[in-house]
Amino acid sequence: MIRTRKASRREIFGWCMFDFANQAYTLLIITVVFGDLYTRVIVGDAPGYRLGNLLWSLALCISYAMVVVSAPLLGAVMDHAQAKKRMLLASYLVTVASTAMLYLVSPGYVWLGFALIVISNTAYSAGESFIASFLPFLGDSHEMGKISGLGWALGYAGGLVSAGFVLLFLGEVSAENFERMRWVGPFAAAFFLLAAIPTFLWVREPRVGHHRRLDAAVLRGAYARLLATLRSVSQFPDLGRLFMSILFAMAGVYVIVAFSFIYGAQVIGWSEATRNLMFIVVQITALLGALLFGALQGRLGGRLTYSLTLVLWIAAILAIYFVGELTTGLNRQLGIELKVEEVFLFAGLLSGLSLGSSQSVGRALVGMFAPEQRAAELFGFWGLFSKLAAIFGIFGVGLLQWLFGLQGAVLFCILLFALALLPLAAIDEARGIAAAQRADAPAP
Repeated sequence: MIRTRKASRREIFGWCMFDFANQAYTLLIITVVFGDLYTRVIVGDAPGYRLGNLLWSLALCISYAMVVVSAPLLGAVMDHAQAKKRMLLASYLVTVASTAMLYLVSPGYVWLGFALIVISNTAYSAGESFIASFLPFLGDSHEMGKISGLGWALGYAGGLVSAGFVLLFLGEVSAENFERMRWVGPFAAAFFLLAAIPTFLWVREPRVGHHRRLDAAVLRGAYARLLATLRSVSQFPDLGRLFMSILFAMAGVYVIVAFSFIYGAQVIGWSEATRNLMFIVVQITALLGALLFGALQGRLGGRLTYSLTLVLWIAAILAIYFVGELTTGLNRQLGIELKVEEVFLFAGLLSGLSLGSSQSVGRALVGMFAPEQRAAELFGFWGLFSKLAAIFGIFGVGLLQWLFGLQGAVLFCILLFALALLPLAAIDEARGIAAAQRADAPAP
């Protein structure tokens, strides 16, 4: 069966708007503001902040573990009961409510902040898998890279809008500025709440499975369906290899997302102006990376394009680790006086390009290799591997920074991206697409 385009431009735009909306959470809460606020102000174990960093990594790991346990079964429920939009709505509302409650977390309220991050990030991460499961119904195999890239690009545009809030209203992360900083939770929640409305208005529930109440019978049927998918995974060997690559790649990505701005504050010692500029640089380059590599995927193929994004990540991590040496070398060769934090912006540029491109291309490849009849299940497995990666990567870096400091721990990411390249060598893109089409074909 050849997949044909079934979605209108309005529906595709509505789907992309969820990426636009949820970017406020991942950037303001996980990456840029609240993570730094939690480690340096709410926990505040100066000068090394190793306890704060460890608790932050544990909170994220617990939330990702909850997604690992639930995502494949929930994906089977969505396919079995035509419940994609209902499950997406539930995850969205829980994320919004728990994120708004971060306003209540004051300095010293370590465990309240810990619990709210676990709840909000669990719901947010589950929603990532839920919204991704709509992708195979939006276009054919050749269009998925472009559609996925548009979603990521619009997401980073949402990040730029969030940047305006940071620049205009929040100021620096400090105990003295806490009364302004605490509004980051309510703002991220309100942004997500309002910007995702087009998704629920315009994205249709795919007509796969049977429209049923979510009761015990549906759960039993979904569990049986999940077991059938596990038994038949050998039908999709290229998807399995892709999942192995995603396991290592996303481990590195989640480390950068969770610790990059913490690294800037603790290791680089950047100014508020540089932090804000880095925020803008990463959003613009991530947007461009998603669009550029989404277009390249149509010309070069998904496997090669994805490999290029991983090589770009390795270059970015090397630039982060050796930023001091790069600064010294540039100053000597060019006869200028650059600061380390200024050269660190170059590492941010590479990281932004890598961030936007690798996630967009990886998601599109899963969509190309996933049969429509099992899209939510297999995107549930995508969520499972991504969150297993997050647990492995973030907890690993949390322990390594406890032992060796944050700067040395970042080298772990180079190993992760190098390992992610290995399974890609055995992937045959045409074979993977053909396997998905055979699974969708009606029985003779």
